[in-house]
Amino acid sequence: MPSSLITLATFLIYSWLVQLPLNIRSVGAVTYSATYLPYNAPKKSETGQTGTNQCGTKSSQDSECQNAYLNALDDFCLWAPPANTSSYGDSKIANTEQIEVAWCMRDGYGTRLIPPGAIKGAHFVRTPYYVQVTGVGDLTSMNIPKGDDGGELDPHGYDGLGNPIGGLVFGTPYNGTLRQFHEWTNFMSSNAFCFRVCPDGPLAPTYCEHIYDTLGCGWNMPGNYSEGFSSCEGDPTQPMGVYTYKGANGVVTTSTFHQGDPSTPSAHPAAKSSSCTYFATLSAYNDNAPAATPTASLLPSSVSASLSRVSVTSVAAVSSESTASVASVTSIASTSKPTGGSSPTSTTSSHTGAAPASIDRGSLLATLTMGLTSLLFGFWAISRI
Repeated sequence: MPSSLITLATFLIYSWLVQLPLNIRSVGAVTYSATYLPYNAPKKSETGQTGTNQCGTKSSQDSECQNAYLNALDDFCLWAPPANTSSYGDSKIANTEQIEVAWCMRDGYGTRLIPPGAIKGAHFVRTPYYVQVTGVGDLTSMNIPKGDDGGELDPHGYDGLGNPIGGLVFGTPYNGTLRQFHEWTNFMSSNAFCFRVCPDGPLAPTYCEHIYDTLGCGWNMPGNYSEGFSSCEGDPTQPMGVYTYKGANGVVTTSTFHQGDPSTPSAHPAAKSSSCTYFATLSAYNDNAPAATPTASLLPSSVSASLSRVSVTSVAAVSSESTASVASVTSIASTSKPTGGSSPTSTTSSHTGAAPASIDRGSLLATLTMGLTSLLFGFWAISRI
């Protein structure tokens, strides 16, 4: 047999053996390059970060803390500008996305406090795949200019460093256990907000997708955007941008929308919710009531940061219903742009805590088929020697 054919057969087998484990790894568990808790986070977790992740416990309206929390209806944070001006002029979200700081409803995190009265409506929903809070208010008191249509904040950003750069998100909504959420998305405007966090797992990047940054809250996070307050358990909505259809022949197909496609599909309807409790006001909201004292299982005894979930008894209850009302909302458009240029709609850049790129199952199947064919041909060629 010619030596060239032997070489080709050997190369094909080698290529397949090298390629196979790479594809197997791509469908395995999602991994991250760093995981922190508030007490062991570095001063700055990313290059170019303007704020800090070592925030202590003393809240201040001058805080540069870039740690946010999503725990409960009356214990969550939002990202917003640190000042009412920026290097671009005003402080609209598009101009400040890389330098936002955390504004929280509870004292004790070392952040700024959301001013009393700013939140007119907040609706907390916990599902197996994500926790989210959606709502409305006058967010101009958080340095967002009146009339700003807003934009998206997420842990990726156009440069892979996150918006804000170095922003970390923590919470205790699942079993009271403090964790870092590596996947999250937050849309902010001058009059509405939505914030979703996803616990680590294979579906976290899907349910907290970050590439639909011009489509706003209503499209990305269907939910209740009315005034008033509620806390519910819920089923997950379908992931943003993923659509499943059942044809007349009974065959189910799934398609993925990409921002910029000729036609934008409608938002998914909000999923069912249950075990809802409704509230007239958040009675302890920003009256300097600290978050509950952490237990030893969350933090070492030398750390006094208040990080555990706040009891719902701090909220003035009105009624409890089996289902929650869902109000329609006009999506918050985003005019986000990166510092120094235009932003692509997605990024594959890696960074501290970044998720790997999502899996293209069609490409993976094609790769497996091609590899198996190469493997069989290689063995056949060698057998002919």
